Amino acid sequence: MMFKFTYNPFELLKKKIMSGTLNKVMLIGHLGDDIKIHHFEGGGSIGRFPLATNENYTNKNTGEKITNTEWHNIVVRNKAAEICEKYLSKGDKIYIEGRINTRKWKAEDGADRYSTEINVNEFTFLNIKKDSTKLSSPGIDQSSNFDNKLVEPDDLST
Repeated sequence: MMFKFTYNPFELLKKKIMSGTLNKVMLIGHLGDDIKIHHFEGGGSIGRFPLATNENYTNKNTGEKITNTEWHNIVVRNKAAEICEKYLSKGDKIYIEGRINTRKWKAEDGADRYSTEINVNEFTFLNIKKDSTKLSSPGIDQSSNFDNKLVEPDDLST
């Protein structure tokens, strides 16, 4: 199977480095819960789920094996959200690429709160419990808010 990129990732990286900034996150982890999806009146949707990444090491002084777990708030949109909801469940392993974003919101007590999230651009299912024939998202473009299109892998070889 041949994948055709609609952009050259190295050119994109070069362009970002030349501009002096880069906001890119790459994670491999396990879902901490099923995807919670919200559908909008205009036809768009947003899905959210927690992702756990682990760091394992051995304490040199005690020989004890230590595992530190970091939790990440993951956000997928539109077609990607629907695909994740359909195929992913708690405990599944996934690779994601995206951008880190911090948003401000008001709590019930009126205090300002902040949430740091990963807005996903690309993802690949690494192991899933649900039955699936589609294991990655090579043709999903999440760069626009409500205009994601899924390109089937067969369509990518042209």
